[in-house]
Formats: sequence, C-alpha cells, structure tokens
Amino acid sequence: MRKTLIALMFAAALPTVAMAMPEGGPRHDGPHHRGDAPFAQLDLSRDQRQQIGKLMGEQMKQRRDITERYLNKLPAADQKAMKDEIKASHDKTDSQIRALLKPEQQKQFDELKKERAAKQAEWQEFQAWKAEKDAKAQ
Repeated sequence: MRKTLIALMFAAALPTVAMAMPEGGPRHDGPHHRGDAPFAQLDLSRDQRQQIGKLMGEQMKQRRDITERYLNKLPAADQKAMKDEIKASHDKTDSQIRALLKPEQQKQFDELKKERAAKQAEWQEFQAWKAEKDAKAQ
C-alpha cells in the first residue's frame, strides 16, 4: 500500500510537470538558459551540474523514504483520504492545463493521459504479479 501511494503521488505529479513544457521543448537562451532554476546563475561546469544533480536525486529519494515512513503510520482511512485528495488536486490541475491548450493540443493531451493511464495500469498489474510470485516463493 505504501509503495503504491508513493508511486501514485509521483505518477500524479510528474506528467503534469512534463506537460507544462513549452511548445518545442526547453529553451536555450544563452549560458543561463534554465532561468530561475536552482544554481542556474552559478555558471556551473558540466561535471558540477552532474554531481549536483546526483546529490539532489539522492535528496529526493531520502525525502520519499521519510514520507513513506510517516505515511505508513497513518490509519487506512487517512491514507485513503490523502490518496483521494491528491487525485482531486491532480485532476484539477489537469483540467486547468487542458483549458489553456488549443483544440489540437487538447486532443494530444487527452491521448497522452490515456497512454499514461495504460502504462500505470500495466505497472500495477506487474506489481501485483510480482507480489504474488514473491508470496509463493516464501
């Protein structure tokens, strides 16, 4: 349950961020093309950016682990309420993004959502199969 909840939280947030990307992909407006991104104004070398990216990735994993530990302590009803609230927030953001899009972009957005839902269902099916296989092995 806890891994599913964490996966759901990330699955809900990441596609929304990805779809907010400007048309044509990221912009490259000179040496500081990342704008307000952290460390964008420090003129970092490629090696420094990679090392910082690795550290930030580790920090994200640590945050996820800490969140998971505390979520596991919540009663099932609170976990379900949190899951429902996250889904409602995600749906609201999706509808707000969709409202900003042109009709042809809305069609593409809808197709991407369908593909994402299919991949998520496939992943959940795999996780269920894996859990069943592990249970039989014990």
